[in-house]
Amino acid sequence: MELIEYVDSDIMMVDVANRVAGELEQALFHEDTVTLAVPGGTTPGPIFDSLCAADLPWNRVNVMLTDERWVPESSERSNTRLLRERLFTGRAGEARLLPLYSEAATPEEKLAELSAQIAPNLPLSVCVLGMGEDMHTASIFPEADRLNEALNGDAILYPMRAPGAPEPRITLSAKVLRGALSCHVVIIGEAKRDALERAVSLSPDEAPIAAVLDEATVHWAEA
Repeated sequence: MELIEYVDSDIMMVDVANRVAGELEQALFHEDTVTLAVPGGTTPGPIFDSLCAADLPWNRVNVMLTDERWVPESSERSNTRLLRERLFTGRAGEARLLPLYSEAATPEEKLAELSAQIAPNLPLSVCVLGMGEDMHTASIFPEADRLNEALNGDAILYPMRAPGAPEPRITLSAKVLRGALSCHVVIIGEAKRDALERAVSLSPDEAPIAAVLDEATVHWAEA
């Protein structure tokens, strides 16, 4: 694990966006298309605001979420909605979205369909992850109902239900996340720094983020 510390989160977000753009550009030198996986939630918004202006052939870039709440895009809790508002604008508007939601009552009903769309676009070229204070990443939560499968299984996607998560989730598996050619973990605040330091000495069952830390670059700012 490489740890990069920043004086503030604004500088961090611009730097991460520049690194991601540079890695995508490098990958495009020898691949017809590349795949970028990004988190939802509030943290990555400023990264998207910078990345969307990058001078890339975005029509050759697939973008997908690392996980999604099982809610329609019209919901304020939809991570896909965040992508459309903050990343799929400007130059990045030409990118192709690989969806993690399709209209159905449960993620299980659409798992095979969504996985089939993702499979030809793996491995991930670049993956950006967040981490919760409980040391979850994507929607691989401690105490989740399918934690062991998501950490150790061979599938691309897993449905996930966890204590404290108000709706079902769908998440990329740890296998897919670990397979990314480049992985960045972005965290802010002392509480998450403390969680990160605990995670390095815990098993993925206790700290799911530990499943990806060996090959990751972690970016941290205090505020």
